[in-house]
Amino acid sequence: MPSSAERKPATPSAPASSGGVQSLERAFDLLERMADAGGEVGLSELSGSSGLPLPTIHRLMRTLVACGYVRQQPNRRYALGPRLIRLGESASRLLGTWARPHLARLVEETGETANMALLDGDEVVYVAQVPSRHSMRMFTEVGRRVLPHSTGVGKALLADAPPEEVRALLARTGMPAATEKTLTTPEAFLEALVDVRECGYATDDNEQEIGVRCIAVTVPDAPTPAAISISGPAGRVTQAATDTFVPLLREVARDLSTALATTANGG
Repeated sequence: MPSSAERKPATPSAPASSGGVQSLERAFDLLERMADAGGEVGLSELSGSSGLPLPTIHRLMRTLVACGYVRQQPNRRYALGPRLIRLGESASRLLGTWARPHLARLVEETGETANMALLDGDEVVYVAQVPSRHSMRMFTEVGRRVLPHSTGVGKALLADAPPEEVRALLARTGMPAATEKTLTTPEAFLEALVDVRECGYATDDNEQEIGVRCIAVTVPDAPTPAAISISGPAGRVTQAATDTFVPLLREVARDLSTALATTANGG
């Protein structure tokens, strides 16, 4: 999803660009702009960013409120509504379903467990997993939520976020230690994110579970921030193995990105 800075203003008089229903396109565009703005906006803000006239926005928002997808706050601003939660949960499950064949390829070629995770608010949630053929079980499982500071996928997902946003997130969640290796200060975590940006992948080295290493990369242009990872015993996921796994992770992430884009476009 493009950011609010990247999203182009709508042309009020233009027909629906896809040959579909213009009011639907506008309504979904407004929902995405609300999400970009943090989930709560005023009508004037939406008018300024979308280019649509206030009466049109008011009519669309009134419909979205009636359907439960938007709610009007006591301060007269509009916030994303609770009915979107059900849609989001269903979409997350489908995202995991679409990812599984790609994760299976990772398992086939590396022998280790492959995971897909999303950034959901301040937490990382695992939405798909294909387990290793080996008997050792990882801490991860589909549906589990963890704090991003102790995971490779969390580092990958936050690597490009502005430092002030990362600090704010860490202040909200705290940085509890899962193991003695967990990073427990914002400075150490921000330094780790610099390393992620420089090398292009993130690691969890015994930070969530002693004896387990994880390597993660983001899925480029995913519809929501997503990352895939390989996790396994530290004795197998060595630096030498990492050098082999990272190019494969990047290739699979690109393939998954293409698959998601094709699905989103109805292909």
